[in-house]
Amino acid sequence: MLSIIVITKNEAAHIGRCLESVSWADEIVVLDSGSSDETVAICRRFTDKVFETGWPGFGIQKQRALDKAQGDWIFSIDADEVVTPELRREIELAIASPLLNGYEIPRLSDYCGRSIRHGGWWPDHVLRLFRREAGRFTDSAVHERIIVQGETGRLQSPLLHEAFVNLDEVLHKVNSYSALGAEMLYRKGVRSSLSKAVLKGLWTFFRTYFVKAALLDGRQGFMLAVSNAEGAYYKYLKLWELQTRGRLPS
Repeated sequence: MLSIIVITKNEAAHIGRCLESVSWADEIVVLDSGSSDETVAICRRFTDKVFETGWPGFGIQKQRALDKAQGDWIFSIDADEVVTPELRREIELAIASPLLNGYEIPRLSDYCGRSIRHGGWWPDHVLRLFRREAGRFTDSAVHERIIVQGETGRLQSPLLHEAFVNLDEVLHKVNSYSALGAEMLYRKGVRSSLSKAVLKGLWTFFRTYFVKAALLDGRQGFMLAVSNAEGAYYKYLKLWELQTRGRLPS
């Protein structure tokens, strides 16, 4: 039995296409954290296992969804991702003749209308398919991971990821992720300064655009390098702000 798990909040623009792509699975579990749009209503068209709860961070929330799943195998998908027919066939073959406890999948991400194949975005192998009894999520507030006990392998067909439709989405995610990242670093005892924030931003742009060749992805590659740099700059700037305040936001 295969269970799909997905967490949501205000994903009405994406979630229908996502769930349609995995509607063939045995079970779909959705955990929503207070959507104010049509997300929950859309999800109920595909499954009756839609739950609502508060927001503790990505890792804990995804583990909550995992705890509600009944399948022997779990596929964790984000609301802005799509499983292709080719990937579906690979998933079904993998769980029909299970040799490993988990599988990484290459993720092909779209940035403002273009599939990005450079800049460190491809191939972006993410572990998403695993035996329920062998895997669990880390507690990280952002950039959570699935930890699997035992051997893992890789599938070949990509998972499609509509990372950013437009610049509004880019700026929203830069703001939210930089705040979460700063709080994580603060808890770990990392410290920052204005000069460190500037240098982190400059280095991130150089690494993305030149070292990882985002320049080969045209205008979107340049935009990606800039937004990555902004994310790094604001994360360390917000960390510096937390130091100055001496506490995390309440």
